Formats: sequence, C-alpha cells, structure tokens
Amino acid sequence: MSKRETGPSALAQRKIVPLRDGTRPLRREALIELQAELGGGWTVVEQHHLEKEYKFNDFREALDFTNKVGELAENVDHHPEICLSWGKVKITIWTHKIGGLAENDFVFAAKADALLESE
Repeated sequence: MSKRETGPSALAQRKIVPLRDGTRPLRREALIELQAELGGGWTVVEQHHLEKEYKFNDFREALDFTNKVGELAENVDHHPEICLSWGKVKITIWTHKIGGLAENDFVFAAKADALLESE
C-alpha cells in the first residue's frame, strides 16, 4: 500500500466529497495532522473551525480573491464564511452538517490558498 502524498498542494488536489451520515467532527490528533499538512497561516479555532486572513494591496485585489473563493465554493458545494474589507479577506470554514471540522474543510482551505498561487 502506498503512502498518500502530503502537503498543501497534495491536499488541494483531493476532492471534497459528501459526508456519510453519522460522520463526527475531527478531534485532536487528526486536526493537528491536517493543520500541519495545510500550513500557510490557517488556525484551528476551538476544534470547531478554520480561520485565515489574507492581505491584499487594495480593495479590488481583495474583491477579486473573494469572487474566486465564491466560485470555488459553488463548484464544490462547500461554502465558507467570507468577510471582505479594504485589503483583507477573512475566511472561516467548518462543516455545518456535523457542527465542526471534517477533512473537506482542510481540502477547501488548501484549494483557496492555491487560488493565490495560480495568479
């Protein structure tokens, strides 16, 4: 059995998949491992959600990024909270269905980061 690749780019390549009934939120070690794999300034808050604030040169750049994240959310049917202000975008992610974090949230976070790298 081969070991799964790790790191932000490998995480971004994974698919966001519907959760099975009875899926429970990730806890302790699983959160630590996925956060380490994600890297890049994401914070796990109270074992419930992920947060990251992105900085931009002006409102237009922040708005453009917000729109890209919105398109990503629609394409994968996984919708974060997005707070846009001048030169900043704050993203908060969790899986509402389970009231906490699932691997999908970390995959979405990696995909959001990859949107900046693709520019």
